[in-house]
Amino acid sequence: MSMLSVKDEVKLLRSALIGLVGKDREGNYRADFVREMYTDLKRKPTQTFSNKEDFLALLK
Repeated sequence: MSMLSVKDEVKLLRSALIGLVGKDREGNYRADFVREMYTDLKRKPTQTFSNKEDFLALLK
């Protein structure tokens, strides 16, 4: 049995966690979608809004 480096172990654990988090009652999310969402969560917001009208205007 070979020993994995800490970096390799973290990669495996991250992959397993994404696989678990990527499931819900309706089914599975694509792994690439989950990765993209986690990446987006780390970014700082580029838009601000204070009410629902401002939010909807940003979506258009």
